[in-house]
Amino acid sequence: MPEDQLSTEQLDVLLTAAVAAPSMHNTQPWRFEVDGRVVDVYLDGSRALPAEDPTGRALRIAAGTATFNLRCAAAELGYQSWLGLAPVPEEPDLLARIVVDSGVPDQQLRDLYAEIPRRHTSREPVHSAGLAQETRIELVLAAYAEGATLTWLSEDQVSSILDMFLDSDLREIGDWHRTAERARWVGGDRPTEGIPSAALGPRAATYRTAFRDMGTRPADRSRARATFEEHPAIAVLSTDNDEPADQVMAGLALERVLLTATREGVAASFLNQPLEYDDLRRAVQHITGKSGYADMVIRFGQAHPPATTSRRPATDFVRRSTP
Repeated sequence: MPEDQLSTEQLDVLLTAAVAAPSMHNTQPWRFEVDGRVVDVYLDGSRALPAEDPTGRALRIAAGTATFNLRCAAAELGYQSWLGLAPVPEEPDLLARIVVDSGVPDQQLRDLYAEIPRRHTSREPVHSAGLAQETRIELVLAAYAEGATLTWLSEDQVSSILDMFLDSDLREIGDWHRTAERARWVGGDRPTEGIPSAALGPRAATYRTAFRDMGTRPADRSRARATFEEHPAIAVLSTDNDEPADQVMAGLALERVLLTATREGVAASFLNQPLEYDDLRRAVQHITGKSGYADMVIRFGQAHPPATTSRRPATDFVRRSTP
């Protein structure tokens, strides 16, 4: 095999890691093109969510999470990697380019590679009281390493966020476009994509809580209830700017945060419903007291291993250039 080519086995390691990344409704909105040791990450527009994500911001964040996993896998294979965001302006769907090169691998990325198969979104009640200050600092530093900011919210700030959850829920009532879009991706068995019913978690026993009920089907609407934590640990991930490259960068930071949390025994879930409305998104960022643009609202805590969401085979996503 030429030295400037990735072997089939190496490519499988890279792509298996990439497609394990999280995405809104587990749509897996990415595709990859490989030319030698260059891996291009593209947005798959056929998996867009026009009702809930009309600007494609969530899709670009998802592509960023897959890109970060690719870099972790490259380090595991003993390579260093170089990253460029939105490298070709005339190709808007080309979000990132990774060059896998010989050299000393990034040990931090290599260590996080082991957490990729263990990371899952937990929609179960968690224990937030045991979230140590040292862990919170580690997660802040993880976001900072990728150019983003993670802001932990005080109890008063969390209360304001919970009010926004109520506001966004009320706005969704009667919005059949959102309901139909969610039904396409959520509920049922879901063997390769989307969120299966088994991964939805219980419904909240009380209404004003840090929880998002993703269920749309009658069976999912009648699943068991549970009491969620009274004082949830919530943080907002944000970036200084809001261009497509910044949103990919938010995805890189998100995945570094999530893998670091997994290493520390901390589970995470997403409470992004206010971010789907421009005015509420601005209000979320205002609550942090910092400038910038809110990209994710994340709930952290100790939890039992959750039910998993499946992925399509890695070969479904890749096109390899031939000499």
